[in-house]
Amino acid sequence: MKHTITIILIALLGGLPSCKKYLEVQPDNSITTPKTLSDLQALLDNSDKMNLQRTPNLSEASADDYFLPTDQYDNIEVEQQRIYTWKLKDYLFQNDWSIAYEPIFITNLCLEQLQELPASANVSTLNQIKGAALFFRSYYYQQLLCTFAPAYDAATAGADLGIVLRNASDFNEPSTRASVQQSYSQVLQDTKEAAALLPDLPSLPTKPSRAAAYGLLARTYLSMRNYDSAYHYADAALRLKGDLMNFNGDDDINGSITEQTPFRRFNKEIIFYSEMNTNNPLLNSTRIAIDSSIMQSYTPDDLRFTAFYYKDDSLYRFKGSYTGNEWQYFTGIATDELYLMRAECAARTGKMQQAKADYQQLLASRWQQSGQPPILDPTQAVKAILLERRKELYMRGLRWMDIKRLNKEGYNISLQRSIAGTKFRLNANDPYFALPLPKDIVSSSVPQNP
Repeated sequence: MKHTITIILIALLGGLPSCKKYLEVQPDNSITTPKTLSDLQALLDNSDKMNLQRTPNLSEASADDYFLPTDQYDNIEVEQQRIYTWKLKDYLFQNDWSIAYEPIFITNLCLEQLQELPASANVSTLNQIKGAALFFRSYYYQQLLCTFAPAYDAATAGADLGIVLRNASDFNEPSTRASVQQSYSQVLQDTKEAAALLPDLPSLPTKPSRAAAYGLLARTYLSMRNYDSAYHYADAALRLKGDLMNFNGDDDINGSITEQTPFRRFNKEIIFYSEMNTNNPLLNSTRIAIDSSIMQSYTPDDLRFTAFYYKDDSLYRFKGSYTGNEWQYFTGIATDELYLMRAECAARTGKMQQAKADYQQLLASRWQQSGQPPILDPTQAVKAILLERRKELYMRGLRWMDIKRLNKEGYNISLQRSIAGTKFRLNANDPYFALPLPKDIVSSSVPQNP
């Protein structure tokens, strides 16, 4: 595909402020519109636009798995301080919203162009491209929902404000907020259609696959507290790929878990690869410290303590991302998350033998060989699995979603911060759990969150 196509598309992506000005220029359509299957495949294979530094960080920055020492808090900008203390109000481009809508724009462009191709186009290739586009769109819709919409509640989802469903590439179409129910229905519809079109496993983890689509469906249903369906799709994904690294020694570990970057990028657990965006420097790994309650939850035989964290003076900091880079956080779909989803849903739906098996299999891969992982107590199964979920999935972009869904179950998780003796608190089920939308997209048809 011509380089000019990529350059022009980058300028158009995501409804950026420069788009209106750019669209006033009328370039030659023959060099600006992708027209072949290879053109469209190249757009979706561009990991810089579709995978890398794309998922929201505002939700993780608002969650409770870390804290800022006072000196670090004093050295960040006022906007980051407001994020940390749950007082964010007006903020502008560039942000989580605009960054996530860029790949959505690309997928819509691809889906529209697929409809213009001649009947002689290769059907198999066309279907895989369509499946990939639908997956990417639903993947980022789900990320946006977990950040900017309230927790799913079947009783109120039809009235609660969800996200903007941009299912066309035309910037002139007005944006309106769909309901939470409409938004989740779109995610499920797109992902199920994608699963039917994609190969079981991808040639690269940056590419969508049927296993990734099943994983996304499991994650989505889990956030909806639909445990039967979440179990079904977690199980379907693990039947396609169930590899786990052994933290005692594995080809995908960089020599030893004591290394500063212990895990190789694209390790065997990764089904779909994405990264958290870095537009907000609040979550810099050298700035944040790990909450003491998390550190105290690891026992001496648990190798994750060594693999995930290092001590910096009196504080512990995170180093265990699956990006192979201590500065960047992995947010994609991996088998460890799927084992924990299947275990939790099994425990909640009376499949205790499966819950025990998944719990034991995951912990056996994380435990010192000389030790004995704990046995799942059926009377405390969900509680124990949720604890392992928090210990295993640190900085994966999932904690905010978990807090919201669990508070709907009555867990009453309130968040607290302390800065130089001043206390800040976010009560369970506070409207702020649907984080504020950027100021520059709020309008009469896109109302701000409460």
